[in-house]
Amino acid sequence: MTRTIQTSQVLANSKFNKFHLLVFLWCFYAIAFDGFDVALYGIGLPLMMEDYNITVVEAGAISSYSVIGTMIGTFLFGSLSDIIGRKKAIAICLFLFSVFTFLSGFAPNADIFLIMRIVAALGLGGIMPILVAVMAEYSPRKKRALTVAIMYCGYSIGAILASLIGMYLMESLGWRFLYWLSIIPFLTLPFFLKQFPESVSYHLLRKQGDKIASILNKVDPDGNYQATDNFEYEDFKESTKEFPIKKVFSNKRTVSTLAFWLAVGCSMLVISGLTTWLPKIMLESGHGIASSLSFNLVLSIGQITGSIFGGILVGRIGHRRVLISMFFIAALSFVFLSLSSNTLLLYLLIALTGACTVGTQNLVNPYISEYYPREIRATGLSIAVGVGRIGGILAPVAIALLLTTNLAPQHAFMAFAVPCLLGAIAFMIVQEKYASFDRVLEIDKQKTA
Repeated sequence: MTRTIQTSQVLANSKFNKFHLLVFLWCFYAIAFDGFDVALYGIGLPLMMEDYNITVVEAGAISSYSVIGTMIGTFLFGSLSDIIGRKKAIAICLFLFSVFTFLSGFAPNADIFLIMRIVAALGLGGIMPILVAVMAEYSPRKKRALTVAIMYCGYSIGAILASLIGMYLMESLGWRFLYWLSIIPFLTLPFFLKQFPESVSYHLLRKQGDKIASILNKVDPDGNYQATDNFEYEDFKESTKEFPIKKVFSNKRTVSTLAFWLAVGCSMLVISGLTTWLPKIMLESGHGIASSLSFNLVLSIGQITGSIFGGILVGRIGHRRVLISMFFIAALSFVFLSLSSNTLLLYLLIALTGACTVGTQNLVNPYISEYYPREIRATGLSIAVGVGRIGGILAPVAIALLLTTNLAPQHAFMAFAVPCLLGAIAFMIVQEKYASFDRVLEIDKQKTA
């Protein structure tokens, strides 16, 4: 007799094993280089500005144009991943940002550098939502938020490595050396393509029972799944008939979708502004180049701390409460940061802002991914992040203009408090009762009643 298998339930109820670890490690690795590449610009900026003889506003414009590339990449590869498969989409993104960041290190002038950086940014923007969607799909549901949050700590680990290399090697080897290191993901692509699994959703659409069974047997070794099992292909196909972009607004999701867009926009504005200008602001405030980069290092450590502790709290009190609280704490931290002159307090506040900005975004991603049905998770998250990139585009130039005024450089931090407050308000209006994860929880409760 043919069994009927609900793949989503098998994945959600599985226990973390070697297969999950393999997926986790590759996602962690990929997102670490994503973080490494994003951090490079701010770290190398002071020396690059001297090399290319460009102004503060021109440097901010390069960063903003690059973020436009990430926005295009987010939209493009998020949708493309549902067509060609998430594995292939990740591989293309790795190729783009690895090769073209490497080539950026050879750019003879700012114009060529910008072109290379924009192409690399396509991959940087596209990879993150897909990695989150894959990790969310394969993670056991009880530990999903924490697993995705820890996976996303790879982003901060990459930024930490970039900061350490910048602190100890940049003055002797130059800023270009940092960019040359980005060729590493390209060199490891063959191993990724051989080991990384494709999304189950991709195989369901194509009725590839043998591949689904193979994956599920790794996820749940005691299941003894067969290619002849009924994996509910027609039900899944029916659920994907509606145009994905339209579907993020269907079933009373409009208010929450718009709230996600606003929240991510505010988050990206703060993250992009900090990543681009933190070392420069600290340098202008009287700290040496190594000291200014140490603030970047502390920011990344804060990001990891916020992601892990936030992920633990999410499992106890829920995503929304944690995210609202973190945005409010970030707003207060930026206010105090703009007023304080005590070095130890500055380090503490920088760590706190890292925990409550990138740390917050790390928790936002799985929250949005789980909010939507699995067949549009990559699309829903990609659109939210893509629209949110508008904030990332505005931030570098806006902060650059602030730095050209008579305002003390450190006072520029005050501007970051406003988007943090708006982000908190946005999460207050998210309607969780229309989320897909609520329906899954209700089914589980009925089964255990």
